[in-house]
Amino acid sequence: MLRVLRVGLHVGFAALLGVGLIRVLLSEPSLPRRLIAIVLTLLLAALYLAGTLAEKRHAAGRAPSTVRWAKWWLGGVVVLWIVLLYLHADFSWLAFPLFFLHLHILGQRHSLIAVGMLTAAVVAAGWYHSGSLALPQILGPVVGAIFAVIMGMAYRALYTEGVNQRLALDELRATRAALADEQHRAGTLAERTRLSREIHDTLAQGLSSIVLVSRSASAALESGDTAAAAERLETIGETAAENLAEARDFVADLSSASDGARSLAGRLRRLCASTERAAAAAGHDFEVIFRQDGSATALPTEISAALWRAAQSGLANVAAHAHAKHAVISLGYLPDAVTLDIFDDGSGMDTGEIPAKPRADGTGYGLVGLRERLDLLDGSLEIESAPGEGTVLAVRIPLTTEESSL
Repeated sequence: MLRVLRVGLHVGFAALLGVGLIRVLLSEPSLPRRLIAIVLTLLLAALYLAGTLAEKRHAAGRAPSTVRWAKWWLGGVVVLWIVLLYLHADFSWLAFPLFFLHLHILGQRHSLIAVGMLTAAVVAAGWYHSGSLALPQILGPVVGAIFAVIMGMAYRALYTEGVNQRLALDELRATRAALADEQHRAGTLAERTRLSREIHDTLAQGLSSIVLVSRSASAALESGDTAAAAERLETIGETAAENLAEARDFVADLSSASDGARSLAGRLRRLCASTERAAAAAGHDFEVIFRQDGSATALPTEISAALWRAAQSGLANVAAHAHAKHAVISLGYLPDAVTLDIFDDGSGMDTGEIPAKPRADGTGYGLVGLRERLDLLDGSLEIESAPGEGTVLAVRIPLTTEESSL
C-alpha cells in the first residue's frame, strides 16, 4: 500500500507538471516566457527525478542515506515551482503533491507551517494572475491543504507501522536464530552426555574387566600356571567378544542383545555368568545370582536399556570395589512399575561419600550417569549401605497404562 501511494504521488507530480507546461504553451503568446517555462519545467522534472531515484537506491541498499540532502532537495523543488507559479497559475496544481512531500520529509510542526505557506502562495498566485480574489480561489487551496494534511498523517502512520513491523520481524528472526542455536547446543550437549553414558556402561566397563583379567593372566604365566593363564585368556576373548557386540549395537543405535538374547531376564543371567567368569579369572571367588519376581512383561526399549545399564554399572562397581563374595540381582514386575535391586555382602561404604558429579580424574561417572538416565524416565535410584554391611542398590521405573499392557 505504501509503495502504491508513493508511486501515485510521483506519477501525479509528473502528470500535473506536464499539464501545466502544456497549458502554458497553448495560452502563453510570448515566446521568451514559453522558453523559460520549458527550461524551468525540465529543470524541475530533472531535480525531482534525481531525488526520487536517489531515495529509491538508498531504500534498496545500493546507496548511502539521503536524509541530510532531502530538505535541500525539497527547497530546490519549491523554488523552481514558485518561479513557474509566477509565470502561470496552472502550475498551482503542483501544490497538492508538494504538500505530501513536506509532510513526509519535515517534522509535524514544520510541515504544517510549510503547507500553510504553500497554500498562501497558491492563493496569491491566483489573485496575481486573475487580478481579483474570489471565495473559490481561497476555499479550493485550503480544502486541498486540509485533505493533504489528513492523508499525509495517515501515510505517516502507515509508514511508521511498516517500519515497526519490519523491526519486529527482524527481531523475531534474530530471536528465532538464537533459539535455534541454543537448541542445537542443548541437543549437542544432551547427545554428548548420552554418548558418555553409553561408552561408560559398555566399552569402559568391558575394557576395565579385560585389564584386570589380563593382569591375572600375566601373573599366572609368571608363576608357570599355564592352565590358569589359558583359562583367563579365554575369559578375555569372551569379554572382548561381548563388548564388540555391545559396540556394534551402540553404533547402530540398537538395544544390546548379547548371544541373541530376546529377553531382559536372559541378558541379566548372562551378565551374572560373565561377571562370575571375570572374577574367577582374576582370582576372586564371587557368586552372582539372578532372581525374577512377578510375571515378565514386554518393556519399552528405553526402560529395558536403562535396567540393563543399571545392572551392568551396579555389578561392575560391586566386582571392582565391594570385595563381596555373593551378589543377587532381583528383577521385579509390579502392576505400575518395574524394579531392579542389586544386593551384595561386600565391605559397604558411606553413602555420604557418593559423588554428585564425576570426579576430576574421570571416576565416579557410573552412578551419576545412571541417575541421569533414570531421570529421563521419571525413575529413582536409592542406595543403602554402611561400612562392613554390604550394599543395596534399588532402581524403580514407573510404567504408564500403555507400557504396562504391552
